[in-house]
Amino acid sequence: MNSSLEKDVLEYQAWRDRLVGAIESFRTRLDTSQQVNVEQSLRMYDLIESLRTDRMMLAFIAEYSRGKTELINALFFSHYKRRLLPSDIGRTTMCPTEIFHDPGEAPYLRLLPIETRETDESVAALKRKPIEWIRISLHLDDADELAATLAKVVESKRVSIEQARRLGLYNDESPDLSAALGAGPGEVLVPAWRHALINFPHPMLKAGLAILDTPGLNALGTEPELTLSMIPNAHAVLFLLAMDTGVTRSDMELWQRHVQNNAVRSVAVLNKVDLIWDDLKSDSEIAQAVTGQLDVTARILNLPRQSVLPMSAQKALIARIKGDPALLERSGVHALESLLARMIPERRRIIAERVAGEFGVLVDASYETVMAKLRSTHAELAELVSLRGKNKGMVKTMMLKLEQDRAAYQQTVQNFRNTHAVVMKQGLILQSNLDPDLIEGICQDYRRRLGDQLFTVRLMRMMQQLFDHFEQETGKITGFANQIKGLVDTVYESFHEKYGFARLSPPQLSLARYGEQMLQLKQGTSAFCSNPTTVMQPQGIVIRKFYDMLVVEAKSIFQRVSAEVDDWLNRALSPLTMQLKEHEEMLERRLDSLRKISENVRNLETRTNQLERLEAALQRHVEELEAVRQVLIPPVEAPGQLPEPSPARPAQAA
Repeated sequence: MNSSLEKDVLEYQAWRDRLVGAIESFRTRLDTSQQVNVEQSLRMYDLIESLRTDRMMLAFIAEYSRGKTELINALFFSHYKRRLLPSDIGRTTMCPTEIFHDPGEAPYLRLLPIETRETDESVAALKRKPIEWIRISLHLDDADELAATLAKVVESKRVSIEQARRLGLYNDESPDLSAALGAGPGEVLVPAWRHALINFPHPMLKAGLAILDTPGLNALGTEPELTLSMIPNAHAVLFLLAMDTGVTRSDMELWQRHVQNNAVRSVAVLNKVDLIWDDLKSDSEIAQAVTGQLDVTARILNLPRQSVLPMSAQKALIARIKGDPALLERSGVHALESLLARMIPERRRIIAERVAGEFGVLVDASYETVMAKLRSTHAELAELVSLRGKNKGMVKTMMLKLEQDRAAYQQTVQNFRNTHAVVMKQGLILQSNLDPDLIEGICQDYRRRLGDQLFTVRLMRMMQQLFDHFEQETGKITGFANQIKGLVDTVYESFHEKYGFARLSPPQLSLARYGEQMLQLKQGTSAFCSNPTTVMQPQGIVIRKFYDMLVVEAKSIFQRVSAEVDDWLNRALSPLTMQLKEHEEMLERRLDSLRKISENVRNLETRTNQLERLEAALQRHVEELEAVRQVLIPPVEAPGQLPEPSPARPAQAA
């Protein structure tokens, strides 16, 4: 066990596996008893698959030469006793790199050629097209060959200035950049790859952790998808700075443009603390200097002080390679791993609440249905015991009473069907506002109007108007969805109060996060329009990039809203449907039992024995469901306070 981070990640995996097991067990029982429809069964299957493939993303972001890749080597690959990922002086990470584990495939490195930037497709879309990627198998038992293969992520190539412009990688305001990078006349040195995917079976990656290693400010600016999608979806962002320089101007620009308003949680790591380990200074002087730099960084970035850590990624890697626990402790890596580990309970709580919201409603409905069946069995058993020694007239009286109850219940069923029809009708109206053809029509209409604009200012203004339109549509859809949800809530309360049904909570529908995502895209549009690089490019390229990066993501949001609304409509009244069906079947069973007893009194003992066996089976089912419900209970404790790091200690003289 390498660290507290690895220990907590593996514990999280074990909990997630128990959750999957509980859902699978419940799904199997429902399938066996034919108590679940095809849609519900498929929904549970999708939920199981989403849990199995769930990844907790850590994004590493920094300007060049801040030690991101060295830190990744120290955290995940030190067991190879060498630097596995390329981490030399100067620019190393040339393209965004994702590191994860996919158990369905052998270890690989996949590289997306930089030329794909000339197409109209995003990286997310291209991930679904393996043919567009260069695939290289990873040989895990040969460290040197493995390192040589992974070094390909830093490859660059020379292209003409014109091609660089088409790729969006050449800024006419900085034409001397090519010379600085060593390219020939009329050429620009650019990354060879647009994106890299590394499938690697590290224990923490197998447990669901994933890494996003990003290039510096300029490269991030050329791939807005990172800022608009990948970074906001990361569980945490590790923002690396240099201890000796603190927050530089380019660091601050990177922070403000791509991290501050996009990341869910950020941790600032002041790397290279070993540069100020000075034998001519006392430990207290060094500690004071480190603390001062941490305080200043926390204030500048407006971060909690406990979210700013000192460390030396290089010393952490060396310590793990050489097995030096003292140097490992001084490197500060333990404090970082501890802080990251403390974020895992929050991830567990989020997952538990999501599963409880989607799946817990069905479990609760099944539990109440089984409890209702158990109560009915108790009542029928007591009823039959009371009939021992009674005449047929008493049985017929009870049959007449049950017939009356069933007739009254039929009216209840009809009321439910009427309500169900109203909800579905409202749902169809809501879905019509999310029709892909309608959304596509809006997008294409604006695209034509954008192409007619002669002036850049008007072009940018119309781009922002499109997202104003999207924001208004999102608000309208959310408002209508809340009205339908209010109707469903009323139905549940009505059936509880009027007909004595168990009090159930309907499946939750919350679209607020999509409104927040659309707002982020709107803000991204403002940043896109104000970026000097955007303004300098030809109008056709600007419009294409705007649609490829921002509009495509907006359409994706509408698609996700539509899918969630559709799923919710299918589940909204399912718990009530289950209760109605079970109550109707219970009335039929009791009537059938009384008919048989009326025909032949000897059937009384036979039916009594059947009910006693059924009662025992139902009791076992209740206990199983209670066990499933216990697994679904989200942690009640709030995430613990993030640890206050101690200033990194200087190395002691040998």
